[in-house]
Amino acid sequence: MKKAALPRLLLRFHWALHWLNRGKRVLLVDLDPQANLTLALGADPLNGHATILNTFTQQSPIHELWRESGIPGLFLIPSNHDLGFSERILPAHPDYEYTLKKAFNNSHLPFDYVIFDCPPFLGSMVVNALTASQLLIIPTQAEYFSIYALKNMMSLIRRVRAKTNPGLTYRLLLTMFDRRNRIHRTLSEQLRTNFGNGVLETIIMVDTRLRESSIAGLPIIYHAPKSRSATQYRELAQEILQYVEKAIAQPA
Repeated sequence: MKKAALPRLLLRFHWALHWLNRGKRVLLVDLDPQANLTLALGADPLNGHATILNTFTQQSPIHELWRESGIPGLFLIPSNHDLGFSERILPAHPDYEYTLKKAFNNSHLPFDYVIFDCPPFLGSMVVNALTASQLLIIPTQAEYFSIYALKNMMSLIRRVRAKTNPGLTYRLLLTMFDRRNRIHRTLSEQLRTNFGNGVLETIIMVDTRLRESSIAGLPIIYHAPKSRSATQYRELAQEILQYVEKAIAQPA
């Protein structure tokens, strides 16, 4: 059977691990110089390992960059602070928006899903990730400043759709949500009114176990598998997977 085109998603890895239990192989690509994803998987950003920057500067093939994470079926292309130089290197290339996409399209990847974890600022690396992706997951809090920042993201999505990736889709993910907070409830209702099906049904609630899992260097479904957060991330993984599989099944 011919393998479906790779859905490339943007988010952290908690929910992706649910797919491993279904026999999927997942590659995580840390595009953030802060390397939080790399740290969360127990890797040391200071050990001099190769990053996606090696592809930009030395044309290193993708298969030389990934490493095992210690979790079966899960692989990582790590990051370090040097990745910050990409914001100066990428724009110097002709059609730089396609650099990341070309690197992955020229590789024969043994993965079912590739997830790009992006930096928090809307620079050239994020534009590359959106150009190379099919689905963007936008974590947002039910807070005024977080929702206000969506205006810039929506503007960027429109530009990417117009110039480099007309097929890009997105979904909003409500995180750090507190149902007891009236403002949270009100703003979440406004989000669903304004974005409709663009907001995922699953909500990630506030949970101290998530902070603990980061310190432990373990995904929440391994650190506290029976916790509320672990359950919510499993539900999130299932919701995203159903969406992706439906999108792949639709004729072009």
